[in-house]
Amino acid sequence: MLYYLIALFIIIADQLTKWLVVSHMELGQSIPVIDQVLYITSHRNTGAAWGILAGQMWFFYVITIAVIIGIVYYIQRYAKGQMLLGISLGLMLGGAAGNFIDRAARQEVVDFIHVIIVDYHYPIFNIADSSLCVGVILLFIHMLFDSGKKKEQ
Repeated sequence: MLYYLIALFIIIADQLTKWLVVSHMELGQSIPVIDQVLYITSHRNTGAAWGILAGQMWFFYVITIAVIIGIVYYIQRYAKGQMLLGISLGLMLGGAAGNFIDRAARQEVVDFIHVIIVDYHYPIFNIADSSLCVGVILLFIHMLFDSGKKKEQ
C-alpha cells in the first residue's frame, strides 16, 4: 500500500505543478530560480527524452500501459518486505502514470524544470521524469545489494 501512496503522491505533485505552469506561464516563458543554473521554463514535448519519437502517441500509450502493468505486477509479487524495491517501483509507477496522464489528456507532456550545468542546457523535464529517474537509480541500487546478498548465501 505504501508504494501505491508514493505513486499517488508523485502523480498529484506532478499534475499540480504542470497545471500551475500551464495556467500561469506562457509557452516558452522562463523564470529564473537560480540564475544561470535553474529555471522554471514552460515547455511541451510530444516525444520522449530529448524529443525522440515526437508525435508517436500510440507507441507511448502502449508502452506506458505495459510498463504500468509490469510495475504493478512487480509490486504485488516482489516488493513485500523489500522496502527499497517497493519505493523504486512506486516512484517509477508515479512517474509513468504522471506522463501518461499528460499524453492522454493533452497529446503532449508539460515540462518545466530547466537545468544548466556549466554551459550545457539539460533537456527540460518534470517531476514525473525525475521520479522515473530516481526510481530507476534506486532499482539499480537494490539490484546491486540484492545480488551481493545472493552471492553471500
